[in-house]
Amino acid sequence: MNEMKFKFKIQPYQTEAVESVINVFKGQGFDDKFVYRRDAKVERGGWNWRLSEDELLMGFANKALTLDSKDILSNIQKVQNDNNVKQSDNLTGKLGACSLDVEMETGTGKTYVYIKTIFELNKKYGWSKFIVVVPSIAIREGVAKSFKITKDHFMEYYGKKAHYFVYDSKDLTKIDDFSKSPDINVMIINIQAFNARGKDARRISMKLDEFESRRPIDVIKANHPIVILDEPQKMGGSATKESLKEFNPLFCLNYSATHKDHHDLVYVLDAFDAYNNKLVKKIEVKGIEVKNLQGKDSYIFFENILISPNKPPMAKLEFEVKHKAGIKRETRILSEDDDLYALSKDMEQYKGYRISDINPVTNTLSFTNGIKLYAGEVLGNLEEKELRRIQIRETILSHFEKEEELFEKGIKTLSLFFIDEVSKYRRYDEKGNELNSEYGDIFEEEYKKVLDEYLNRFESPYIKYLKNIDVTKTHAGYFSIDKQGHKVNSKTERGSDISSDISAYDLILKDKEILLSFENPVRFIFSHSALREGWDNPNVFQICTLKQGGNSSSQKRQEVGRGLRLAVNQKGERQDVNELGTEVHNINKLTVIASDGYKDFVADLQKGIREDLYDRPTRATADYFTGKVVSDGKGNSVVISEKQGKDIYRYLARNNYIDDNDKITSCYKDDLANNTLKELPESVQEMKEGVHNLIQCVFDEDLVNNMISNGRDAKVPENALNDNFYKKEFQTLWGLINHKYTYRVDFNSDELIKNAIRNLNKNLFVSKMRYTVTIGQQANEQNLDKLNNDTSFLVKNSSTKDLNTEQNSSVRYDLIGKISDGTKLTRKTVVKILKGINKETFDMYKENPEDFMAKTIRLIKDEKATMLVEHISYNKTENTYDTSIFTTKKNSDASKCYRAQKNVQDYVLIDGYAKDGKSIEKTFAESLDLASEVCAYAKLPRGFSIPTPLENYSPDWAIAFYKGTVKHIFFIAETKGSMNSLDLRVGENAKIECAKKLFNTLSNRDVVYDVVDNYEHLLDIVRA
Repeated sequence: MNEMKFKFKIQPYQTEAVESVINVFKGQGFDDKFVYRRDAKVERGGWNWRLSEDELLMGFANKALTLDSKDILSNIQKVQNDNNVKQSDNLTGKLGACSLDVEMETGTGKTYVYIKTIFELNKKYGWSKFIVVVPSIAIREGVAKSFKITKDHFMEYYGKKAHYFVYDSKDLTKIDDFSKSPDINVMIINIQAFNARGKDARRISMKLDEFESRRPIDVIKANHPIVILDEPQKMGGSATKESLKEFNPLFCLNYSATHKDHHDLVYVLDAFDAYNNKLVKKIEVKGIEVKNLQGKDSYIFFENILISPNKPPMAKLEFEVKHKAGIKRETRILSEDDDLYALSKDMEQYKGYRISDINPVTNTLSFTNGIKLYAGEVLGNLEEKELRRIQIRETILSHFEKEEELFEKGIKTLSLFFIDEVSKYRRYDEKGNELNSEYGDIFEEEYKKVLDEYLNRFESPYIKYLKNIDVTKTHAGYFSIDKQGHKVNSKTERGSDISSDISAYDLILKDKEILLSFENPVRFIFSHSALREGWDNPNVFQICTLKQGGNSSSQKRQEVGRGLRLAVNQKGERQDVNELGTEVHNINKLTVIASDGYKDFVADLQKGIREDLYDRPTRATADYFTGKVVSDGKGNSVVISEKQGKDIYRYLARNNYIDDNDKITSCYKDDLANNTLKELPESVQEMKEGVHNLIQCVFDEDLVNNMISNGRDAKVPENALNDNFYKKEFQTLWGLINHKYTYRVDFNSDELIKNAIRNLNKNLFVSKMRYTVTIGQQANEQNLDKLNNDTSFLVKNSSTKDLNTEQNSSVRYDLIGKISDGTKLTRKTVVKILKGINKETFDMYKENPEDFMAKTIRLIKDEKATMLVEHISYNKTENTYDTSIFTTKKNSDASKCYRAQKNVQDYVLIDGYAKDGKSIEKTFAESLDLASEVCAYAKLPRGFSIPTPLENYSPDWAIAFYKGTVKHIFFIAETKGSMNSLDLRVGENAKIECAKKLFNTLSNRDVVYDVVDNYEHLLDIVRA
């Protein structure tokens, strides 16, 4: 079986996190390494003999910082301003020169970020000795795995490898290697290895014979390492901090999603940002709540509501049915007026249980006796074993539903069960053979029931895949292993439920990539709850906890975190915005099967999320905006003045964008989504993008609520093509547009070079690197009234000067290579562009190299996009789109579906955001349904796309009019909230222009393509 290899991309947010740390040390010179001598002594025949000069052991330590505390604090404050982070007044909780906090939500790749930071610190400043300290065996093994799988990726970008090792008190030769090597060296150590009372932990501070009578800690501290703390909130208190000082760190970096002790925070990517930017999976919860009615022994489990085209809503219920052989629990799909008394074969407990209402909007089921159930509720007494059976069944059902959708996309689906006792899943007979136990038996029984339903469907590649999987081989246990090779409960570390058994993590990590292959039959995983930190497989789509006792909000958050990473396909490609666009959260959805009710589970989970957002601004006040650093639109960084802060606040209030409590309103969010935001005041117009970024950073309670959805909400399982698709008018339109196309771009590089030179000379502005010198004096009685701050000093004067970067920077840049990579142009073409620009323009490079390269890349790419449109031509191929592209998306939330009349499917899947309860797309579809001139239309699926040199582009609508009612009877439309081309990005405009070129080449001139914002606008065009 071929092992999958993960493909890593350069993610902008990860680069920002890395640069936030790097920029703290601006002004530090580049020093390749610091050489020192270690005069180790050895025993020879009872005498102390000093080593000869040739035998002296040489070490390569990190060069000391040349920056003082004021320099570092000033740099930190600049980084914090740029990142909209609360500013530090002084250096907090220093470990070494400083302690920096980087906050990143679980699943966003913080391990990748600090590995890349290691390479960048080495590249910029020459530092090469690092220690990664972790709180547990689980994280330690995961970190080592990350270094392993990213080795080739970083080799490609930096031309070198990081030599890493896991500290072992019994193998101290690696510490010598760590010290002697001039290359990047990383020691990974768990806190217990030096901060515990055990003999092994004490060895790091002992003189050891096998270590030439030296103390390992002395050799480590001589290297002046940079210490990286992974999840520091789990490492204890003051005793740990004192122990870490023994490493003699240059400085300390702290990485976590939930910092407990706060230092100087330089970068934040919290749960709010991660979800909003589609960097993690969306969470849905299937809760199970037991509803006992006094004096009632009825058993009913109301699973969910099913919606099908041309049928009323139906309810899926489990209840008891009397047979000759005894009473059995059966699952049925029922309609209004069905009577459970009759269906149960006249069981007395169901008298009065006739269904009176099935409501998909409220997700409720009502009976004629007045009892109402919500989806996920169980009526009657329920033993724990029965509850676990329901959980296992619900996990399997959710797995199959998701797996069927993802299979054709090449994404394998995994489900993860956490249990407390291995014996509940596996047991051993007298001969030591492994057998199923309680949960293993229940799983196989319920799996077979669900599988039988699927095998009765029409043959398909997915059904064929299911047929080839043996039920006994599709589930497996990942547990600690004893000396006999038996699976056992995990040992836990003192005062913690985190396993210290390496055997379990070795298995988890070894199989990480193997589990992602369709060739491997394992799809359901049982693991000990103590091992939850070991699981970070990106393709975990279901998590079910089968254990007694409730979890705290932080524990729930931790367990959910095991499945938050975005999935990968069979090629190891991350299924992110670049791959899926707006479909990210439709594909990447984590389902949690909770043993407590939906409301209780979600309330706890949201509480944990809110607690982690403690530092996010909650009100959009004038003070909040004042003093923030943003771009002025010309590449210069500017500080928002007090007057500008007030202008922004008045703008928000005037347009109903904030409420009486200065919270962001739905009106702002609607206008943002629909590209209809009102114009900012003239005083801040140039900093438009930065101002709106600041507004969107304000805490949004609605977004936190929307981060978690109810997995039992009614869904539309199938959305087949209907009679509208087969109408003559639409079939004619479909015949015209369903061909696939290739494109050709004919332009010579000389033209691009000329245009790029002109664009750069006209529009390139680079922020100068400056520093400010402020002179002040202590206030006296005569001038106390002039103080306007909280200090006792009065500013006398200040001056701002340009920083001479040529003198202060020793960083070596590959200017041509960086621009070539960013623009996808050859180095030869880049050289011609740079040689052609004005000297004044090129001299900006010296003022700020990083800013120069970033903006040069953007301006060349804009010019390239414009030229591509001008020179693109399309050719029709023999290939056509299959009608299956309309029906590939299954199980859509009913709340996001519009029941249409003239669409080629019964339901229109609505994208975008709501405005006054409706989205632009829903309003447009309603207008199409009401319009007498419209014969049939299609909301085009994402699978229908037009190739462009930028990326594939999918228009929104295909509309067929009745002949004679309008001039152009066929129309392809893109709906936008704003018709102002300035509101669209260059790339988006370019794709739209490519689409116009394509449809203009169609042989039948009755096919028109354009961008519209409503149906009236469309009519104006087709009647023109």
